Amino acid sequence: MSYDLVIIGGGPGGYNAAIRAGQLGLKTAIIESRGKLGGTCLNVGCIPSKALLHASEFYEAAAKTFPSMGVKITGLSLDLPQMLKQKEDAVDGLTKGVEFLMRKNKVDYVKGFGRIAGAGKVEVTGPDGAKHTLETKNILIATGSVPTPLPGIEIDEGRVVTSTGALSLNAVPGKMIVIGAGVIGLELGSVWRRLGSEVTVVEFLDKITPTMDDEISTAFQRTLKKQGMKFELGHKVTGVEKLDDGLVVTIEPAKGGQARTLEADVVLVAIGRKPFTEGLGLETVGVQTDARGFIPNDHFKTNVEGIYVIGDVTTGPMLAHKAEDEGIAAAQIIAGQWGHVNYDVIPNVIYTDPEVASVGKTEEELKAAGVEYKVGKFPMMANSRARANHETEGLVKVLEDVATKRVVGVHMVGTGVGEMIGEVCVAMEFGASAEDIARTCHAHPTMSEAIKEAAKGVDGWTMQA
Repeated sequence: MSYDLVIIGGGPGGYNAAIRAGQLGLKTAIIESRGKLGGTCLNVGCIPSKALLHASEFYEAAAKTFPSMGVKITGLSLDLPQMLKQKEDAVDGLTKGVEFLMRKNKVDYVKGFGRIAGAGKVEVTGPDGAKHTLETKNILIATGSVPTPLPGIEIDEGRVVTSTGALSLNAVPGKMIVIGAGVIGLELGSVWRRLGSEVTVVEFLDKITPTMDDEISTAFQRTLKKQGMKFELGHKVTGVEKLDDGLVVTIEPAKGGQARTLEADVVLVAIGRKPFTEGLGLETVGVQTDARGFIPNDHFKTNVEGIYVIGDVTTGPMLAHKAEDEGIAAAQIIAGQWGHVNYDVIPNVIYTDPEVASVGKTEEELKAAGVEYKVGKFPMMANSRARANHETEGLVKVLEDVATKRVVGVHMVGTGVGEMIGEVCVAMEFGASAEDIARTCHAHPTMSEAIKEAAKGVDGWTMQA
């Protein structure tokens, strides 16, 4: 078989690249070893975690929030098997939907492990072990990432788990220790805390979500502590001992000091992810990787002619929507059209409750770059809809570059801010000032009015607080 484009990896980056390539008339094949399209995101990442986050929010709200709103429930109980089933149903429906989109756009879906086997050749090892070779003018590497292991800690996906195992625990652990205070650890830790687990987060650094704006990170941690999550910041895990009746986790200060132990039923290792290139055959054509294992790119092109790369396996934020935009842009470049991704306007969302959403520069980044900026803030406590909904945790923070009068960063904590961040992304894409946002009419009462009020604050005329 001969193709214009062969894509290795069927995650959000790969399958969106395949759809766009098919729309543009390129004869395209996509190779996926998992047996289902959608990659980590759809199968064991973004989608199933959101299904559990959503369901667990309902469970906790029914127990803690509903009574204060005049809704009384008797006999409330957790049906964990059903909660896990509805998660799998969502995943199954979406993976079948992606497979349908391949057929709709005349993309050949090839099940198996893809490996570059020389210039213009991709060898596929099928589920039955049989091998065959696809010939192609262009190759797009979209193999994504895998969890980063913690040296000395054995993962069994039963009691010591990665995010994959944490999505399918067959019982609520009495005590859970999360290693790593990043997005994955805090989201999945939140799920099991809501369902009844005592959750402690151990983080090597002295703050949670290390790349986040400091003020937002502090406000976020304060909220999580109020909800019952415990933190051991500035500590590292040096060992996990498996006993018949539980786990013993040894931690010690990151800067040195006395070690101590914590007890747990489940340990979640969530210290980040690393690019997946194992067995990909990069050496057969000389594709280079950097010191951390990422494949560098120049406008999605690797150092080898005709081989492109997108998503987690290359540089930039490890986010599904970043990979999707890169896949579209790469397909268009391969088809002889323009292709571009604005990396200054890529939102990041943590889907806890409240959510955290950000886009652009943090205050710390602007200070480090010597950029003169102005700040506007607005607390959710002063937002009418938030007060009516009993969802008053959080704030909105808007940063504007003084020289250009452009909004260069927005950071939010609050219920539903993951949906609200889209408004800011559009504004920033079109070069909006804070005044542009402030003078744009927002419906009342809505949570999005907090953005408008924070934008007013940049020029000192916040009105509702």
